[in-house]
Parts: sequence; C-alpha cells; structure tokens
Amino acid sequence: MKVINFSETRSIINQYMMELRDENIQKDMLRFRHNITRMGELMAYEVSKTLEYQKTTTKTCLGEAATETLSEPLVLSTILRAGLPLHQGMNNVFDHAENAFVSAYRKYIDEEKFIIHIEYIACPRIDGKTLVICDPMLATGSSMELAYEALCTKGKPGKIHLVSVIASKPAIEFIKDKFPEDTTLWVAAVDDEINSHKYIVPGLGDAGDLCYGEKE
Repeated sequence: MKVINFSETRSIINQYMMELRDENIQKDMLRFRHNITRMGELMAYEVSKTLEYQKTTTKTCLGEAATETLSEPLVLSTILRAGLPLHQGMNNVFDHAENAFVSAYRKYIDEEKFIIHIEYIACPRIDGKTLVICDPMLATGSSMELAYEALCTKGKPGKIHLVSVIASKPAIEFIKDKFPEDTTLWVAAVDDEINSHKYIVPGLGDAGDLCYGEKE
C-alpha cells in the first residue's frame, strides 16, 4: 500500500489541520465541517493527478480547444455520519462521480470494548471502477475494512483510494493486510497511537460529534 501523508510537505492543509485539532476552534461546528470539506477538496485534486484521462476537443464560440478530461469511472463512498463533510469535499471536485454510503457505528460491549456494526449500504455496481472510501478518522482500521467488505458485495473495484484526515500508525499497519497491494491511502496527518477507548492520540476527538453534535 502506498501512503501519501500531506503533513510531510508544506501546504494550506496543515493550517486546516491545526484548526481541526485546536480544542477551542473546533467548538465551532460549522467551521469544523467546512475545514474537513476544504481538505477533501484539496485531497481530491491530488488524487485527480493519478487518474486516467482522454483527449477531448471542445468547440468554443471562436474555434476549437484541445484538452484532456477525466475518463476513469469513480465511485465516491463514505462511512456515515462523520464521513459526510470529507465526502462532500471530494464530491465538489469529482462532481460526475457516482456515490455510495455505508452506515457503520461502534456498538459498545462495555466502556472500552466494542464491535463495528454495519447497518446500511447504498451503492451502485462498482465492477472495474475506481473506488474512493472517505473516513476522516482512521483509528483502528476496522470500520474501513468492514465498509470495504460491504461495498465489495456490489462488485470488484478496479482501483482503490482511501482518504482520511488523520490515521494512526496501528491502523495503517492493520489495513495494509486487508486491502490490495496497489491501494493508495491519502491522509492529512499520521499520529502515533490510539488510547484504550480506540481514539487517535493526539488526534482531535470524535469527528462525528464535532461535526454534528453529541449523540445519545
């Protein structure tokens, strides 16, 4: 698996990341969602550089212009609910892509133990298409793995791109064995560890709650 870590280079993504992490700035839910959406747009642009294009001639009012347009069929998928702003950013750029949604949540057995439960999937056929899975917090990798398995009930993708805001090192090691070798992970930052509650440290907290409010 190829890992593209944007924090290793200077870019505006690092500014957005600081604002997402800051315990005071992140209290503004609108700003929090907007920053994730902007990061999704920027990462989508970087992903676009790796895709397939075809030569196209466009007729203008004064003549003809040659260019290259995207020819690779995309399916943008996300894990509800935390993944929605990141998915929206990707969708703002890849506005002709198909979309897929997976509902996955942590079902707690006790304060520290939980299982990932897949409740719902809405997805087109993905045979031979490029599948993009957006999950802002790649903590353990279990949600990403189970979402991928659920999506693959709709066919076998040709290529796979994983997009996250923050990933933990343990999660990256975990998913390397769960996805095809030519999968690419695009991530804005990589943190060293997860705590006993399986949250990324230092991370930023619960992305879903910070986007949409605390759940019961």
